[in-house]
Amino acid sequence: MREHDLDRPPVKFRRRRFDDDEPVTFRRRGGPAPVDLDGRAGVDIDGPPTGDRWSTWTGAMHGPRPRPPWVITDHAAIDTELGVLKTGKEADVHLLERAVPDDDRRVLLAAKRYRSAEHRMFHRDAGYTEGRRVRSSREMRAMARRTEFGRDLLAGQWAAAEFAALARLWADGVAVPYPVQLDGTELLIEFVGSPDGSAAPRLAQLRPDPALLADLWRQLSVALRGLARHGLTHGDLSAYNLLVHSPDGVASRLVVIDLPQVVDVIGNPQGPAFLARDVARVAEWFAARGLPDAPGEAGALLEELCADLRIPPESVSRTTSHP
Repeated sequence: MREHDLDRPPVKFRRRRFDDDEPVTFRRRGGPAPVDLDGRAGVDIDGPPTGDRWSTWTGAMHGPRPRPPWVITDHAAIDTELGVLKTGKEADVHLLERAVPDDDRRVLLAAKRYRSAEHRMFHRDAGYTEGRRVRSSREMRAMARRTEFGRDLLAGQWAAAEFAALARLWADGVAVPYPVQLDGTELLIEFVGSPDGSAAPRLAQLRPDPALLADLWRQLSVALRGLARHGLTHGDLSAYNLLVHSPDGVASRLVVIDLPQVVDVIGNPQGPAFLARDVARVAEWFAARGLPDAPGEAGALLEELCADLRIPPESVSRTTSHP
């Protein structure tokens, strides 16, 4: 550099912004006006010819083996968004179709997507996440202080916790949706509903007759014992987190959903209180719908769960306030 060059004002460069609806174009110096090289304004030239994206199976964490036969693992499969199933404080659930081009194979999936740091409200997570391990004390401090980095970690931790719990429980035969894959903070799980995209109703939406009510309570008791075999309780169980699926129009299968806040009953100091609350909530619903023995059966169920978890029943009864 020559000495007089230091006196020149610095050259300012303006970074060009590319809007989503503006095609990427190129112009030769002194040449003609820009041309849309792809010929499809606003189209991602690396995207699939139809649908919204290529399958994200490659690079994702996959569910337990043996996989159900309906799981599509083809790298050339295409994902198409079909709408929103549910919105929540921390995540939204979308309906997704994964299909193979030039083939009749297609499957509906529920895509649970945890929100970005600025749009999430993990307002109750501290009690649920006690006892969960993270990689470093720096990450623990970030999550405790709710920095942007910490909230991103929390989203990943909740998604990973739900995926891991679903994988363990499904492999053990517990009535939960099959976890297809985990990619970052997007969890793809089995869609519990009909082929036309109608989701199975929540238990809270139903008014079962006495026979069905008693059978659903039996199924729920089996599911809670299945969680207890793994030292877990749901943590936020209610009639809104239980689906009743009747694929053949006759038998009704109870399915437990929404498990990001799943609690380690032994590792979490509040674990017994979460367990007691889960049982009490669902027992109240069944009693209000006409199952007369629900309160007594709930007490017996709680004692059985404590025995399975190898915790003294008095550890639950000593709890004076639920989390």
